[in-house]
Amino acid sequence: MDKSQNTDEGALEPERAFSHLGKMTLPPLSIQDLAPISQGYSTKEALAKTLDLARLGDEMGFVRLWYAEHHGMPSIASSAPDILIAHAAAHTKRINVGAGGVMLPNHVPLRVVETYRTLEGLYPGRIDLGIGRAGGSDGLTLRALRSTNGEDFPHEFAEMLAYERGGFPDDHPLARVKVVPAEVPLPPIWLLGSSGASAQMAGQYGIGYAFASHFSPTPAGLAFDAYRRSFRPSDQFATPHAILCVAVICAPTDEQAQHLSKSMELTWLRLRSNDPQKIAPPEDSDNYPWTDQERAFVESQSNLWIVGSPETVKAKIAEKVVETNADEVMVSTTVHDYDKRLESYRLLKEIWDA
Repeated sequence: MDKSQNTDEGALEPERAFSHLGKMTLPPLSIQDLAPISQGYSTKEALAKTLDLARLGDEMGFVRLWYAEHHGMPSIASSAPDILIAHAAAHTKRINVGAGGVMLPNHVPLRVVETYRTLEGLYPGRIDLGIGRAGGSDGLTLRALRSTNGEDFPHEFAEMLAYERGGFPDDHPLARVKVVPAEVPLPPIWLLGSSGASAQMAGQYGIGYAFASHFSPTPAGLAFDAYRRSFRPSDQFATPHAILCVAVICAPTDEQAQHLSKSMELTWLRLRSNDPQKIAPPEDSDNYPWTDQERAFVESQSNLWIVGSPETVKAKIAEKVVETNADEVMVSTTVHDYDKRLESYRLLKEIWDA
């Protein structure tokens, strides 16, 4: 697959997009980190690399850093976001650190409230609580986690908020539960979505909303519109705040970025084939015996990625901002080389602020 030909129909060329950028204010940038594990590195080393990215984000002025929750995946070390949050917050000064997100079916609502009140008490004003409705793993692993059915999510989410907002009826048995630590509020709550189903719910609760465009083909603009139409102000959010999450690989040239993206091609193929492995170097993709069906699958998935030089990437993200009117852009970057991952974020932030 020639990634240099992989452009969306009607997409703005970098020059045209930049002429438009002079007329608009770009929203702030944030980071999502899955703690990727690359071939040739141990999980312990991969976890240590998360701190390099946290420090870079803090120094360069990214607004927030969120850790995802996934289980049973050899390529992802982020199974306990709350621990990574505490570690990153302790080694940074200003960046907001949070979960993107807590997969609520895997957790008892009261435990989530206790954990994130504790984090907020330790790092006041710097913690975010993103909530997701999926389990984030395969069926067997979710069974081991005692994960609940996704259909129970609205009830579990309402229970979590009831602990925080005192929303239980007086005669409800859980109304007598003493939530500790007391006198510490939950940090700002965000609902994560990938199809728009959660958008209206987020608006009605008056919380933030983040849409996963990095793996969902559903147009984010439709979800954002539903979120804003249904939004009711709350103590945490006086106005709606919609985050657009995108997958980005940025390198000095388009060709170099396209080469780096080959690692993700093989990663996604192995996930689809139920053969997850650590993230392979790009050369493994060149040597893999691709079938036409496998190429077609990877091409459909890679259409969701934003890959290229700083100029190309900025133009493509700006186009999505125009389409969605996003209040913030959150970037997820996964490549085999950890130094190239840091470089991707650095190059993007430098040109974004230029």
